[in-house]
Amino acid sequence: MASQRNNLLARVAGGIESFGEWSGRTVSWLTLLLVLLVSYDVTMRYLFQEGSVALQELEWHLFALIFLLGSAYTLKHDGHVRVDLLYRARWMSDRRRAWIDLFGTLFFLLPFSILIIYSAWPFVENAYILNEHSPDPGGLPYRYLIKMMIPLCFVLLVIQGVAMIIRSAQKIAAQDDEPSPAENKMSKEHDA
Repeated sequence: MASQRNNLLARVAGGIESFGEWSGRTVSWLTLLLVLLVSYDVTMRYLFQEGSVALQELEWHLFALIFLLGSAYTLKHDGHVRVDLLYRARWMSDRRRAWIDLFGTLFFLLPFSILIIYSAWPFVENAYILNEHSPDPGGLPYRYLIKMMIPLCFVLLVIQGVAMIIRSAQKIAAQDDEPSPAENKMSKEHDA
């Protein structure tokens, strides 16, 4: 029974991670689009003295999408900024790291993400009801679309957080808190 539950949880975590990988790779193509748009914009402005407010706003929106929608992918690949002084220390075992990941996800990532989703939704709803658009002449309409990416980003983070919780719990359950190879080496040197 426990084995079936572990297999199910592993499949759920694997599915979430596959989705996170796919979404991150898909969003990465926006970087190429952004580079092409900025190149076109700069060429038009400096060579032909033609500028576009809508094009500049689209660049800002793409930049926001890359960071917002890429955040779950970055979390999956352990790319977010954190204090690695302890986390990457030689004496820190994989099991201890799993405890830190589990604790951090449960008590920091998930509550903060849920708070942002809850707080951002009225912000998006208001933009939709008012049919908010750019205040600049020639700017982009439908500002609610970009604002909708804020709660979506945190929904993706919550989903990736669930996979982190599953993986961390599996590491904790599967491993004894054995000393790392560096600990064994330091212990042997100390005994000698």
